[in-house]
Amino acid sequence: MREIDCIFFQFAKTYQLSSRFLAQKVSELNLTSVQTMILGFLDEEDQITSSELGKRTELDSATLTGILDRLEAAGFIERKGNPDDRRSIHIHLTQKGKAMSGEATRVIAAANTEFLQVLTDEQKRDLHGIIKKLRLSNQR
Repeated sequence: MREIDCIFFQFAKTYQLSSRFLAQKVSELNLTSVQTMILGFLDEEDQITSSELGKRTELDSATLTGILDRLEAAGFIERKGNPDDRRSIHIHLTQKGKAMSGEATRVIAAANTEFLQVLTDEQKRDLHGIIKKLRLSNQR
């Protein structure tokens, strides 16, 4: 099979390209791409449980814990006990984290726009629809 005909090769190369692109864009924040996305999720919905954040980010518990450790050490988040369930932890943005999460959201939005600028609006909608369909139909 030629590489042009192999969808897995094409997805892998697109992933590599998009990861490098986003890493370059978020480097101005001195954060990794994943840290930036976590702050972006918290910008959208602050004070959620670590379990809910794990579901939204689709990261396993160990990976998420390491990322949250680094964000907490940098002063962007705090972990606080959940008054409704002592077994769970709420993730809170600090003042510093709120400022950075707004920047994270801005950088990610701008990167999305720039990366997809070669596509028409219809192609962007189609791409999102195709990716969503593939992800939902192949979940195991």
